[in-house]
Amino acid sequence: MSNFRLETERLVICEFTLDMVHDVHVNSLDDDNRRFVPDEVFENEEEAKETVEFLMSQYGTPDGPLVYPVLTKDAGVNLGYVQFVPLDENTWEIGYHIAKKYTGNGYATEAVKAFLPIITEAKGVVEVHGICLEENKASICVLEKCGFEPVFRGMGIYQEEEREIFKGIWKTK
Repeated sequence: MSNFRLETERLVICEFTLDMVHDVHVNSLDDDNRRFVPDEVFENEEEAKETVEFLMSQYGTPDGPLVYPVLTKDAGVNLGYVQFVPLDENTWEIGYHIAKKYTGNGYATEAVKAFLPIITEAKGVVEVHGICLEENKASICVLEKCGFEPVFRGMGIYQEEEREIFKGIWKTK
């Protein structure tokens, strides 16, 4: 999906541009990101730039990952991202991160609720997985508010380690 742009009441979900690198770097450094998705921490702007360039190269490709920044509609503040990532040939996973200083405002839920129907229709996907650490209560709450039905709680592989995870499934209606 190239030239992707989605607006909600408070948010804009669009494609990355290189002028977002600084915000991507800063948003990646919060404690929650380090704790829950350490592979998405960019210690410097060069690491962030390489990742943003790679993500930009994925727009319009069939495989992804498809990652889109989430911005405030009024001021264009970069809050984080929402993503659609292939797990295998027919299975896709939703992902999202809102920088800690912006959490607690419903941004992740608003972004995921708007994004899921659009991205699944575009990709022809009828079922989406949501997987997070069991200790990430905020992420579980987002998944449940967005209609993911819990299907597994227990030990599983997460970030290449055996961890206590939550897994939910969302299906198109």
